[in-house]
Amino acid sequence: MDFELVNLISWIDESLRDLCGDASWAVSLIEYVLIAIAFLGLYCVLALILILLERKICADFQCRIGPNRVGPWGLCQPIADMFKILLKEIITLKNNDKFLFFTAPFLILAGSLGTFGALQFGKGLVGVDFNVGIFYMLAISSLGVIGILLAGWSSDNKYTLIGAMRSGAQLISYEISAGISILTMVLLGGSLNLTDLIEGQKDSWYLFQGHIPAIIAFIIYLIAGHAETNRGPFDLPEAESELCAGYHTEYSGITFGFFYLAEYLNMFIIAGIGTMVFLGGWQPFHINYEWASGFNELMDYIPSYCWFVGKVFMLVLLSLWVRWSFPRLRIDQLLHLEWKILMPISLVNMLLMAGWVAYIAAQNN
Repeated sequence: MDFELVNLISWIDESLRDLCGDASWAVSLIEYVLIAIAFLGLYCVLALILILLERKICADFQCRIGPNRVGPWGLCQPIADMFKILLKEIITLKNNDKFLFFTAPFLILAGSLGTFGALQFGKGLVGVDFNVGIFYMLAISSLGVIGILLAGWSSDNKYTLIGAMRSGAQLISYEISAGISILTMVLLGGSLNLTDLIEGQKDSWYLFQGHIPAIIAFIIYLIAGHAETNRGPFDLPEAESELCAGYHTEYSGITFGFFYLAEYLNMFIIAGIGTMVFLGGWQPFHINYEWASGFNELMDYIPSYCWFVGKVFMLVLLSLWVRWSFPRLRIDQLLHLEWKILMPISLVNMLLMAGWVAYIAAQNN
């Protein structure tokens, strides 16, 4: 029995075409609206799941119980917190730049949502599929830096400004290593199209096809991606002991909620990009030998969206493990790690991958 959601999508498309007849514009409009609603709903639901997951894991690391009052095992606690933050008053500041102050959270949310829409959740389950999908994701995700800088500067607070400056330096720096690691795998895949990259991992994931250069790129991407999400030990822009809450100190109510929402979903997005580029995306795990054909057929029975979500949450759990295990770095240590260690290694590693790809091409010829 086929449990792929692409069959449901095809049925909805056929039903709408039968209903609307020759009005293809109406079919397209309805489908765009349905896709937008689906992605917005999924965006919010995933944020609630990630918030609860982190609070539970944090409690385990600190030998506590964690949320356990609202609903069975505390499962409804994020929903209660959501309603609480929606009902809170938005406090207005006296001397801030109000236009930029209220524009900043929308910019951060726009960058996060734009990147989220390009994730391929399963076979045929993608909102935006460009022939330069990797370039699109790297470009649109950079909007968040602008939002953070605007939030820190427009709040008229020295702590928010310091937090924004730290965040700008950190995000711009670590974007380089993350981008080079992704481009290293683009060299192996030979395409900027995410669909092509995932299809190229049908028999074996790029993490295994690229051998040592792919493993090095994966490790660098995990470190740089973790820094991109402002999570500990790279949480200097929000260092509570130094800067209150960093660049969003002066935000309250739903405006603070936008920052909170985007921060958690960025963790999912970073893990999703890593899954698509290194771990085959929604492709199942296959052993590329004849004796493993039965195992491969068994893996094919698992729906593609289960593979994607499972891999993503595996990387998210790794990220949370790191966050609650290591102390915070100083700003000089953080920048030293990027500019003097990760970036040189990633550049040399990209050259190694280019050599490996040239060797494979020569062997095939």
